[in-house]
Amino acid sequence: MTTSNLKPFDAVVLMSFGGPERPEDVLPFLQNVTRGRGIPDERLTEVGEHYYSFGGRSPINEQNRALKSALEDAFAARGIDAPVLWGNRNWDPFLADVLRERAAAGARTFLAIDTSAYSSYSSCRQYREDFAGVTAQLADDGIDVEIDKIRQYYNHPGFAQAELDAVRAALTDFRAQVGEIDPAKHRLLYVTHSIPNAMQSASEVRTAGYQGQHQQLIDWIADQLGGELTRDAELVYCSRSGPPHVPWLEPDVNDRMAELKAEGVEGVILVPIGFVSDHMEVKFDLDTEAKETAGELGMAFTRAATVGTHEAFVSGLVDLVEERAAQRRGEDVEAPAVTPEGPLVPGSGACSIECCRGMRDKPVLPQWESAAG
Repeated sequence: MTTSNLKPFDAVVLMSFGGPERPEDVLPFLQNVTRGRGIPDERLTEVGEHYYSFGGRSPINEQNRALKSALEDAFAARGIDAPVLWGNRNWDPFLADVLRERAAAGARTFLAIDTSAYSSYSSCRQYREDFAGVTAQLADDGIDVEIDKIRQYYNHPGFAQAELDAVRAALTDFRAQVGEIDPAKHRLLYVTHSIPNAMQSASEVRTAGYQGQHQQLIDWIADQLGGELTRDAELVYCSRSGPPHVPWLEPDVNDRMAELKAEGVEGVILVPIGFVSDHMEVKFDLDTEAKETAGELGMAFTRAATVGTHEAFVSGLVDLVEERAAQRRGEDVEAPAVTPEGPLVPGSGACSIECCRGMRDKPVLPQWESAAG
């Protein structure tokens, strides 16, 4: 079953968060997301208003279909005959169902691409826990599968170039609004999903950490642009959740915009550097809430594109697939990176077993201790 040009893998699986497709899916979806946390349905219904305001449909699924299609086209252009699958953590198509169906056709080894670029519990290790859980679930059904994954790609040249192109395009759009950009009056804000401070600390055990990786990429973009505006670029956060007493990374994008207005800043460009596509955190938190905040403050506002199906991003993901397959075949592989951290583990796509531990110490896959420490 193994393909001749992607050994040892039989298939590639695009692994994502998942999202509801219709209003009646919203509550069950949120119950899946929060299972085990004791959050009452009444609270979940309140959270679901974000989805109901968009017709009860998350944009993430359609975006994953588009990325899957773009990957298939890129595979075909390179002569890679491995199928591209798509599986989710929290909604159809569930990863276990997808792999079970493919295993029935003879596939046993899978290489995952997750839709999170940076290192943290929720953006990397939790996916590895998912792989361990699915592997165990299928093993209980008498189906033995192996799941590996590409490395976190925040600093891969493909992802970095796509982000750089998005910033350049946003600067052009912003100039159309304000004329000449003035660093004293205009600010570039890079936005990512906030995480608890404890999760941030856990991400720093073996890497530059979630926050540090974002900052390294921001610094690289500034070097490429070389413009005055980039010197005061900032990393801000959105989508904070959880109990108010638990500290999360700050500042919130809306709070920071209000502070900047008080300091005399008249316009902002938001760059959703932490998100690979225009899913709910982008469409609601930025395109709705942050845009409304800018309007109330009387600030010019531009939101940069996410990398989506940008050619450089898609091509970079295929590079990473070929990189990991070659590593697993025991070949010497050049693993390019644009930031000082470089690949997390030189010569290996694997993560250390110590990376990004969560509060509940669950099994994770892959566990390449020999390669990763």
